Amino acid sequence: MAISLKKLVSCVILDLDGTLLNTDGVVAEVLKVYLVKYGKKWDGRGAPRIVGKTPLEAAASIVEDYQLPLSIDEFVSEITPMFSEKWNDIKALPGADRLIKHLRSNNVKMALASNSSRSNIENKISKHPGWKESFSTIIGGDEVTAGKPSPEIFNEAARRLNADPSECLVIEDSIPGVIAGKAAGMEVVVVPSLPKQTHLFTAADELINSLLDLRPEKWGLPPFKDWVEGTLPLEPWHLRGPVIKGYGRGSKVLGIPTANLSAEGFSDTLSEHPSGVYFGWAGLSGRGTYKMVMSIGWNPYFNNAEKTIEPWLLHEFNEDFYGEELRLVIVGYIRSEANFPSLDSLIEKIHDDGRIADRALGLPLYSKYKQDSYLLSLDNGKL
Repeated sequence: MAISLKKLVSCVILDLDGTLLNTDGVVAEVLKVYLVKYGKKWDGRGAPRIVGKTPLEAAASIVEDYQLPLSIDEFVSEITPMFSEKWNDIKALPGADRLIKHLRSNNVKMALASNSSRSNIENKISKHPGWKESFSTIIGGDEVTAGKPSPEIFNEAARRLNADPSECLVIEDSIPGVIAGKAAGMEVVVVPSLPKQTHLFTAADELINSLLDLRPEKWGLPPFKDWVEGTLPLEPWHLRGPVIKGYGRGSKVLGIPTANLSAEGFSDTLSEHPSGVYFGWAGLSGRGTYKMVMSIGWNPYFNNAEKTIEPWLLHEFNEDFYGEELRLVIVGYIRSEANFPSLDSLIEKIHDDGRIADRALGLPLYSKYKQDSYLLSLDNGKL
């Protein structure tokens, strides 16, 4: 499928926290523990006020929102060691490593520009091989007089890259980052790190669900060459849980056996994977292994606080299945989560996803995972 060109760029400037690294997950993990000390509970309500802010601005928001009985400096002093312990374990967001390697291998100049301090940035990326060497320049918030939403950090990145701002593509996750990029006269792609916030990013030139959905050729950059028949191979990952609803009303409408799984027990795993449509193999206790398409999403019809998971088994069943153990091996990605104008258009797209997955799972690249020991142990009655 041909993709129309938005604008020609020659350089890419990347944000770090929430764009390349799952910093938001670390922040939530630390604050959940820390706030207990003051009889408070982290509920995520302050997240929109701290994403993209400088460390001091974020600290001030937390102290204010949770009415903590200490100064901002005292808060920073107490919580900094807790974060320092976590930075070494911070995970790359899906598509981040792929993007950096792709741009570097195609000699596209890159800068890393973050509101975090320079030392913090280098600490965070030190556990990701090849990242530091891939950037022509790295700029921390402590190296400029004002952090985002000021455009200063992006202007400085362009200067160091010896590029005109109009030739730069910024990839960001936050509102301050988008404002800064546009104020610097650059093109901006935003990958919102917070759910249900897409309506706030109208100033961006493009909004994508995750880095997996980035199409560099839209910006005159070399395209990825790793898509296979409409699918993106992923490092396989596993999910297991009892079916709480299977082959119910949704299955009858779709004509596909569907199962609902509770997110309890692997909400952390789901937080690492963007909403969208995936595929792989499903092992159903006592029945066998089947081709599977799976959606991960927020479900616009419900105000749910966590992502929902709904696998669709590409196999005809004549009976319901509830309470049975279902094991999933997810091997690839098809598309991002989307809204559809009608139920008919949704059903049509779901069947299209099914056809793509069915074809792809016949390829040796994916078919080999049908013999994954994780699924075979289910057939053998082992846990």
